[in-house]
Amino acid sequence: MSDRAWETARIDDLDRVPVGEHGLEWRPVRRRFGIRAFGTNVYTSARAGGEIVEPHSEERLGHEEMYVVLRGHATFTLGDEELDAPVGTLVFIRDPSVRRQATAREPDTAVLAVGGKPGEPFEPSAWEATFAAAPLARQGHFDEATAIVRDELERRPDHPMLLFNLACFEALAGRKEEALEHLARAVELDPTMGEYATADSDLDSLRDDPRFPR
Repeated sequence: MSDRAWETARIDDLDRVPVGEHGLEWRPVRRRFGIRAFGTNVYTSARAGGEIVEPHSEERLGHEEMYVVLRGHATFTLGDEELDAPVGTLVFIRDPSVRRQATAREPDTAVLAVGGKPGEPFEPSAWEATFAAAPLARQGHFDEATAIVRDELERRPDHPMLLFNLACFEALAGRKEEALEHLARAVELDPTMGEYATADSDLDSLRDDPRFPR
């Protein structure tokens, strides 16, 4: 983030962070500029058929979202409907509960996403820290991955998803006691974290411990 009154960047100047296993790449925009008023990011896929928007809803966060196809060609699936979205298409999703996803129909497709919760001050989503940390954890850089999540937890110390992801990275690093402590706190704050724990292979090293949530 710069102290200048304005900044500019090209899409391909942004960091390229792989997400999942279906070709999705996160290009951080909000973090790049230090934007505090609204959430915005670019997502790209280097190959046709690759994921450009991961399957999700905004029901938990209550966000409205708008997607803009900046280049290439995408296909959106919104609930049970499919939408052809060539370059220049805007897709506004008013209802946070609508399940959404998109795939690239052409290589090098790029989609801009903008979102926020109506009537409330913007707060950056916790998933940003997880997206930034996960590639480091996959490469075995656990100290760097946990540092990103811990930094976010300093601002939001009781965020259950951040605590859950911190526990995952600590479990992978072999820091069992810390992982169990943070996992227990995550489940205490949000019992659905216990459901996630039963299916997340990152926590396999903890399952034989009687303190693991059942």
